[in-house]
Amino acid sequence: MLVEFRVKNFRSLRDEQVFSMVASKDQTLHDTHTLGTGLKAAPSLLRSAVVYGANAGGKSNLVKALQFMRGVVLESAAVIQPGQSYALQPFRLDDCSASEPTEFELTFILDGVRYQYGFAMTAQRIVSEHLLVYKAFKPQRWFERRFDEASGKDLYEYGPGLKGAKSLWEGATRPNALFLSMAVQLNSEALRPVFDWFANRLVIFNEQAQLSPHTSIQMLKQAQGRQQICDFLTAADISIDNIEVVTRKVPGQAVHFDLLAGRTEVRSEEVEEHQLRFSHVTEQGRAVFDLVDESSGTRNLLFLAGPVLDILQKGLTLVIDELDTSLHTLLVRELVRLFHRPEVNTGGAQLIFTTHDTSLLDASDLFRRDQIWFVEKDREQASTLVALSEFSPRKNEALERGYLMGRYGGVPFLNHTLGLQH
Repeated sequence: MLVEFRVKNFRSLRDEQVFSMVASKDQTLHDTHTLGTGLKAAPSLLRSAVVYGANAGGKSNLVKALQFMRGVVLESAAVIQPGQSYALQPFRLDDCSASEPTEFELTFILDGVRYQYGFAMTAQRIVSEHLLVYKAFKPQRWFERRFDEASGKDLYEYGPGLKGAKSLWEGATRPNALFLSMAVQLNSEALRPVFDWFANRLVIFNEQAQLSPHTSIQMLKQAQGRQQICDFLTAADISIDNIEVVTRKVPGQAVHFDLLAGRTEVRSEEVEEHQLRFSHVTEQGRAVFDLVDESSGTRNLLFLAGPVLDILQKGLTLVIDELDTSLHTLLVRELVRLFHRPEVNTGGAQLIFTTHDTSLLDASDLFRRDQIWFVEKDREQASTLVALSEFSPRKNEALERGYLMGRYGGVPFLNHTLGLQH
């Protein structure tokens, strides 16, 4: 479960921004909208959170920052080559920030243990890295790494909690690689849970990692999976009785790389094509439709159903940028409510998404005040992230109206002098 994410000097996020899933002491909707952790420092976490902001305000950059951090963890040791630079974009509208490192830190809970991991980096190298582990109330500093400019070397300090071949891992870690990633590649069992959380328990969908229908189609091929997806769509008020997958072989092409000859070859091969057939049943009769006959909202929800069902079952953290661009507002509401139903969300899954859909703010019992966040840019084009709870709105306050009036920020600066010139 994600507890907190910090980022500094990434794209428009110039100053340190803190996004937290720690629930406040407010008992409103506590049983359905929060998760118990058993930890004194953060006894309850939120099951969902929504982020609002104007176009180009920075809300997508928050998702990209989390995605970039995940990418460095997964690829710095195995994919990034020695001497290779990262496509890092610090805040570039002031000279100071443009030359400073970008900083990331993420806190999560796994199997009752709180991990706090972070690093700072430039395009050329990692300049610092640390891991705190809370197996008791007080943290154990498992390792800390920092680049010493005077000697041109990375300096390491280790705590007693980290076991294993630390000297080997340290010696193998390149300047542009994370110690965490390299140690796991060299079979560190102690650090693998941290790496695996980023790899397997954090799911991100945005323009750079788009939703694929593969998971849903594979589930539809099995009776149990097909029933689960139909039940999922029914819970979202889409009355589909059954979905049939018709698979056939069709002519296609595949690209093969010949290692010995050092060339690629395009071969004609048969590939699988999947056709989906939807059975709708009403009191007046039954009809079968193809995928193209269904609405775009139904198609998008279908392709989201497989990953979401897997996420709900396994208790993963799902982050989606611009959820309202692919789903109707009523479908967005039902999707959020699925994460709030303890009988459905049995694994402690979390949903975090950005949106422009202001109607969600006044939807009955959809969000607590601490689940709503706003991002806006100041006059220096730096983005600021703030929670609605910091504005202390009244219990029955019209949140949508207040937001559109600019009471909480996150709306565009409008130039009212624009118009026709006479």
